[in-house]
Amino acid sequence: MSSAALGIHPLVDALADRIRQQWATLPELQPLEVDPELEAISGSLDGEDLFIRNELRCCRGLRKLHLETARFGAGLQILHCVFFPDPRFDLPVFGADIVAGRGVVSAAIVDLSPVTGKLPSPVVRRLEALSQRQFSQERELPEWGTIFSPYVRFVRPADAEEEQAFIAVVSDFLSVLAECCREAEPQPIDHPDTVRRHQGQLSYCQQQKRNDKTRRVLEKAFNPEWADRYIEDLLFDDPLPLG
Repeated sequence: MSSAALGIHPLVDALADRIRQQWATLPELQPLEVDPELEAISGSLDGEDLFIRNELRCCRGLRKLHLETARFGAGLQILHCVFFPDPRFDLPVFGADIVAGRGVVSAAIVDLSPVTGKLPSPVVRRLEALSQRQFSQERELPEWGTIFSPYVRFVRPADAEEEQAFIAVVSDFLSVLAECCREAEPQPIDHPDTVRRHQGQLSYCQQQKRNDKTRRVLEKAFNPEWADRYIEDLLFDDPLPLG
């Protein structure tokens, strides 16, 4: 059955495919084991079926690449993607999310977020050189959005042309990240900069966990304990302790 027949918004599939294409360009890409119980998840929410698929990778400079696609009944689709850096490397967190339903994309966000207050200069230099794509409906960041960079794009695509423009922005950001992954050199595990980046990534994960909407949906579809495990162990797991 086609995605359209299933009620999947075309932007969700198109962006997921683009992300998979782009992560293939990352250096030393490897699969990352997914708990079988969390790889393909089925449940029920308000009498409607819920499906979640999780894909994990890792590469040089990035400890975890996570792509999640979810469908709730015929009305709501979500794409959630985060690439977490290895704290030994001076690299940002990549994040992209889409919320779509009933043929409309209500939110689309992408960013290369700093883990220590400011982006590395090689990232800034490349972001500054990108073409600025225009969207008719910019959205306001949530309260916990202090983790984002000045380059974050948070929009409501108005039509198919703007949906393609958003895919292009995500592609641009991923190209920047891939170039920086290839160039960045690791620092020792006990280097003060590594320690600061580790602490910064802990803060990033803590801020993301403040998004109560995600937790409420998971608690309702499953139970609070399962929701905690999913958020703590898969969505925003803390980087491993240094040492």
